Amino acid sequence: MIDSLTLDQMRVLVAVADAGSFSAAARKLGRVQSAISQSIQTLETTLGLSLFDRSGKTPQLTDAGKALLGDARALIAGARAIRARAQSMAEDVEPELTLAVDSMLPIPLLMESLKALRVAFPLLPASVYTEALGGAEQRLRDGAARLAIYTIAPTTPFDLVSEFMTRIAMWPVVASNHPLAALPQPLGREALEPHVQLVLTDRTPLTQNLSGGILSRHIWRFADLTTRLDFLLAGFGWCNMPSHMVSEHVAAGRLRRLTIANQEEIALPLSVVHERGRLPGRAGRWLIADLRERMKTCPAAHHPNQDEPAAAEAAAA
Repeated sequence: MIDSLTLDQMRVLVAVADAGSFSAAARKLGRVQSAISQSIQTLETTLGLSLFDRSGKTPQLTDAGKALLGDARALIAGARAIRARAQSMAEDVEPELTLAVDSMLPIPLLMESLKALRVAFPLLPASVYTEALGGAEQRLRDGAARLAIYTIAPTTPFDLVSEFMTRIAMWPVVASNHPLAALPQPLGREALEPHVQLVLTDRTPLTQNLSGGILSRHIWRFADLTTRLDFLLAGFGWCNMPSHMVSEHVAAGRLRRLTIANQEEIALPLSVVHERGRLPGRAGRWLIADLRERMKTCPAAHHPNQDEPAAAEAAAA
């Protein structure tokens, strides 16, 4: 008998409870009073419970009716959400937006775009993964993410489609109390080799063989930028860091920006990537467009001529 419950009965229950009487609910729903009474009686018979006390002038919810009223409201809200989500999908909005981004991306800008996305698409579930090196592409290939932003190889794999987004300025830096900070600039390889270089490492097989940009004989490896920054500030070694993560530390004197001989300015290229044949929906396109606009205001993002493979390897170092 429970299978005979209908969403319309839930609406009638809520209408009577909110309006205070069967006649007022009938006017609210545009029906005759007898239809409202019949709907409630059928619902009570199906549930085997009395939902309203009819002994007084106006019907009053019983304890059972009060308990089930919340469930009825939740069912109506759920049905409304299903209808809205189905309409969104019919309008080319993906059922869920899953995004994997390289941690080099300015995360505060991404958060602002995600806040704006929530306003523009309030019913859209969204998930974000922040990854280092090959992690974003691995999420894409595993199917965990539909869109990814990371440094892709100069020859894009056939099964992926990429579109350039921006480049992130990378600065070689060291703690101000580190011996390298006191040496005359620019620094040659012989000056860097004896000191620890803090290098990003990858737990995926996609970029484990990166070796470009490593100049020191002593290497400490880190899986994430935040931990590497902590060790950098503590004076354990030097490395290349996204300028937006270290510019305040440089300005405050906690870090010293290094000049390395025969090394041009490093800029990490970031591209928007998706699987071929699996185009981003309207929400995904909206998010990327919004993020592009915000990136224009970021001092760390620029568009110099830069060899992309060299930039990617040097950024890891």
